[in-house]
Amino acid sequence: MTPMPVTLAQFRAAYAAGLSPKAVIEEVYRRIAEAADPGIFIHLAPIETVLAAAEALGPYDPAKPLYGIPFAVKDNIDVSDMPTTCACPAFELGATADAFVVAKLKAAGALPIGKTNLDQFATGLVGVRSPYPIPKNAIDPAIVPGGSSSGSAVAVARGIVPFALGTDTAGSGRVPAALNNIVGLKPTLGSLSASGMVPACRTLDTISIFALTVEDAFAAYSVAAGYDASDAYSRDLTAPVLETPAAGFAIGIPDAASRLFFGDVFQEASFEATLATLEGLGHRIVPLDFSPLYRIAALLYEGAWVAERYAAIETVIRTTPEVIFPVTRKIIERAETLTAADAFRDIYRLAALKRAAEPLIAAADLFCVPTIPCFFSVEDLEQDPVGPNSKLGTYTNFVNLLDLCGIAVPVTARADDRPGSVTLLGPAGQDGRIAGIAARLQADAAVPLGATGRAYEPTEAPAPAAGPGEIAIALVGAHMRGLPLNGEVTRLGGRFLAEAVTAPEYRLHALAGGPPRRPGLVRVEDGHPIALELWAIPNGQFGAFMKGVPAPLAIGTVKLADGTTVKGFLCETAGLAGSQDITAFGGWRAYLASL
Repeated sequence: MTPMPVTLAQFRAAYAAGLSPKAVIEEVYRRIAEAADPGIFIHLAPIETVLAAAEALGPYDPAKPLYGIPFAVKDNIDVSDMPTTCACPAFELGATADAFVVAKLKAAGALPIGKTNLDQFATGLVGVRSPYPIPKNAIDPAIVPGGSSSGSAVAVARGIVPFALGTDTAGSGRVPAALNNIVGLKPTLGSLSASGMVPACRTLDTISIFALTVEDAFAAYSVAAGYDASDAYSRDLTAPVLETPAAGFAIGIPDAASRLFFGDVFQEASFEATLATLEGLGHRIVPLDFSPLYRIAALLYEGAWVAERYAAIETVIRTTPEVIFPVTRKIIERAETLTAADAFRDIYRLAALKRAAEPLIAAADLFCVPTIPCFFSVEDLEQDPVGPNSKLGTYTNFVNLLDLCGIAVPVTARADDRPGSVTLLGPAGQDGRIAGIAARLQADAAVPLGATGRAYEPTEAPAPAAGPGEIAIALVGAHMRGLPLNGEVTRLGGRFLAEAVTAPEYRLHALAGGPPRRPGLVRVEDGHPIALELWAIPNGQFGAFMKGVPAPLAIGTVKLADGTTVKGFLCETAGLAGSQDITAFGGWRAYLASL
């Protein structure tokens, strides 16, 4: 009997071969029962409800990138018709609508099965600060599960779902990943909408994604990402694409004097082994003094950002403070001693520390750090509820304050058989680059997936395609990723599909006028292949997109090198007056690079 899938590639292959979503959901609930861990879920949807949603998907539709994929949601993110508690029963809210991100995942065919446990109000990195039963670490129940996204990480590590949503302010999307041998993707702030998420620190929060593989985490991220005008902190960013990792990056690491492992020699050896792997992959290791980053990290719980946590639950803490978990209450009540002047002083201090850290950040293309410096047991937390939490955040607390993106990835197991994990960090918007390198690290280590016992299987992602409610369009100029008019596409819900080239039947011209500079693609009898990007735009927004296309440009039919055709930008020959033929460059980006 073929085992039930645990990765997206396995699910796609099984669905294409005739597996039914109904069978998948039944297996999910069997796995939940088999886990016998009441701490994973705070609310589990009735199986009948999820089976009905699975039935409504209809026959397998490969155009839905997450068709029939079950997923779990941290219980500070809204799912319609499920309660949102933030692990505080007295705070319970009935969600009448899906969070923006949840809605996008469901539209892609994914099936939410329930709400997972967390450190109350997403305050903690240990996973034991909940009034509900504590989730058991999937690798070793004596070890803390990690927080605050404890239930989501454990659900993925056990193979109950292939991906789950968490949140990350200080490391809550990375620390549980390291402790449970899975991937934790902490995206660029603002790339995932926070609409429908109960905030912890509104200016620093992001929804995060747990998965068994880098490819799966990024696939879910690519679906969920997008600009949301209703979220004041949403950013209109280039659509995320998992990059094929290149060699030769300068990778900054903590130097010998600023490495902190708190006596864990196994963790130190594991980190050194990963650095050797990165060098073997052609990267250059750059030791740096991380002390300025640690000073920035200290602000998160010692400075005015504690007041942000207070603001998020002010009504509860003022009216019914006794319902708050004791350690959580003690941490957040510190805000009552702070003043507005304190807040501004800390904002100024952060700005000064950021300026001091600029040379450090500029010295490398990206960073590699241990995800956690050491391990702690549940018993350790019973003895000291605060100290271990602070240590677990050593390499995570500064990340969101510096607007970095990050991804925690499993590496070769430590010599004591505990899971190894490092985190790659990059500037905002470099999610695809660091994930590409992380995928290479995971493939090199090839450790079993989570706690499933299933072997890691490298897979290629399916060719991206427009869905049934979308129109594929070829972009050849300023509307492409990172160029001046790309926002006109992303604001309409457009998503990047792939890079491609035309059939050898076109010439490319740099048109007169601007800014911005614009190309003109003209079909001819004897032409050349021209590089372009394929995007998908929602049917309902295509008319709005067309209105922004100025003469002499028009939307026509473009033939690609593989013989297929898509809608795309073409230029009327009458508009070529004063233009420059730039066909020899092979594409608009190459032409711009020559200027």
